[in-house]
Amino acid sequence: MKRRSLLAGAGALAAAPLLETQAAQAAQAQDAKQKGVLTGAQVLAKDDWKALAGQKVGVISNPTGILDDLSHIVDTMHASGKVNVVAVFGPEHGFRGTAQAGGSEGDHIDPRTGIMVYDAYGAAADKLATLYTKSGVETVVFDIQDVGARFYTYIWTMYEAMLAAVRTGARFVVLDRPNPTGGYARGPMLKPGYTSGVGKREIIQQHGMTVGELARLFNAEYLPLDTNGARLKELQVIEAKGWRRDQLYADTGLTWVMPSPNMPTPDTALLYPGLCLFEATNMSEGRGTTRPFELIGAPYVDYKWAEALHAKNIPGVDFREAYFTPSISKNANVLCGGVQVQITDPHRVEAILAATHMIVEAKKLYPGFAWRTGDNPPGRWIDLLTGSDRFRTMLDGGATAEEIVAAWQSETDAWTARRAKYLLYKGDHR
Repeated sequence: MKRRSLLAGAGALAAAPLLETQAAQAAQAQDAKQKGVLTGAQVLAKDDWKALAGQKVGVISNPTGILDDLSHIVDTMHASGKVNVVAVFGPEHGFRGTAQAGGSEGDHIDPRTGIMVYDAYGAAADKLATLYTKSGVETVVFDIQDVGARFYTYIWTMYEAMLAAVRTGARFVVLDRPNPTGGYARGPMLKPGYTSGVGKREIIQQHGMTVGELARLFNAEYLPLDTNGARLKELQVIEAKGWRRDQLYADTGLTWVMPSPNMPTPDTALLYPGLCLFEATNMSEGRGTTRPFELIGAPYVDYKWAEALHAKNIPGVDFREAYFTPSISKNANVLCGGVQVQITDPHRVEAILAATHMIVEAKKLYPGFAWRTGDNPPGRWIDLLTGSDRFRTMLDGGATAEEIVAAWQSETDAWTARRAKYLLYKGDHR
């Protein structure tokens, strides 16, 4: 009996700190919510969707287009009876998010709302303009959580959708959301001759802008180049309220919804603008693991890579020796050695700098390191991701990580100055 009483007492004592921790976490979450940010979608919903009244609306969105009660804007608009949603356009991964990387859901009728959903992944402006006309769209609404990298395809879906709106005379409304990397601009500029589906216009690798700010820049500078000087009939950005450029996603109090299957956390988004470069190598970028773009490795990698990277003292991150077996993509079902990139200070993370050091050290240590197979010519994908052949040729020429990063600093500085007039939010944006 005494032993049972003692164990029960010990259990209660052990539970007390856990309950206190849970209570503290709940209090912090509530405090964050009270002090937090309102997305453009939340702002518009609180205004009873008035900006869309009397219009036939087409919505470009995915699972990230949520309100504070976690309902999707399309479902809420439809249920309210105050917005006439005549079409939905699904980007990469689809409107409801059922498709993997490089996939979409195809055209279909949404079973929840009965609204026609059109496949917009990879769709050019001509196709979208046809769909706008077919469905009678007068106002196009864009609401997708971006992650701040040039090669994340949602901003280019927005660009083509804007071009289509110019051609059909439709209004364009962006429901803005914070950039998870903050307002920090990093990396090289896309050069002529290296445009693709992961970079249709000249912006830098980590642009440091919200989609609303990018829409303003696109409308002023790039749409006229593709439309004989024309711009949108009307561009309206419903701004996020309470967000500052020096805030990361964890600072906002907003719920994180995966914008794609391999973007599980805000930490993933912080690393993605750099660690995505491993897509262009024969190393796994962690797809098919629980930590994509954090676990990086290959069958030929050993402990030496983690040791070399740890010694670099790269700001905001450290490197843990790790072993993993991806379930899909490169090196599927093969044991890989490598590293887990550990974020030590989110506000100091420079993902492109970290990735550059990682690639330089991998090439130095392992004869098996190579660009991914199937590229024609070899290395084409790293050129498209970085925006030119400079990264690849400097690496192959034996340049250090510091020399590679220094080569694009003037481009970053020029971009930071150029984008200034399109910014909507205050705060440090080095």
